[in-house]
Amino acid sequence: MFDTIWYDNLIKPAFNPPAWIFSPVWIILYGTLLVSLILYSIKVSNNKFQGYILFVVHMIFNLIWSPVFFILHKIDIALFIIFFMILTGLLTVKKFYTISKISAFILIPYLCWLVFAAYLNFELFRLN
Repeated sequence: MFDTIWYDNLIKPAFNPPAWIFSPVWIILYGTLLVSLILYSIKVSNNKFQGYILFVVHMIFNLIWSPVFFILHKIDIALFIIFFMILTGLLTVKKFYTISKISAFILIPYLCWLVFAAYLNFELFRLN
């Protein structure tokens, strides 16, 4: 499905992790997203709708990044998508914090990874 040959032939930035690291990292991060959403959901509040909307919009950006990057080979468009992922991720954390502080704090490593992924995406765009 994804064109790994294309990716393998790209010029990589100096801080590019080995390819094998991405799958386990994303599995862990998706787990933290799920735990965060569950903790947010179980808190009793009448003001959670906006948090759900932000989370869903964020996940839509998350889901379209990989096909845009790996199938369409649009590194530049993927870069814009990841910036929207960071923005909606930050807004989600801010909203989750108002309902469940722990659900917000759980997302911090995920946001850090997104910033690192944006750096990698930018460098791949610049180098290729």
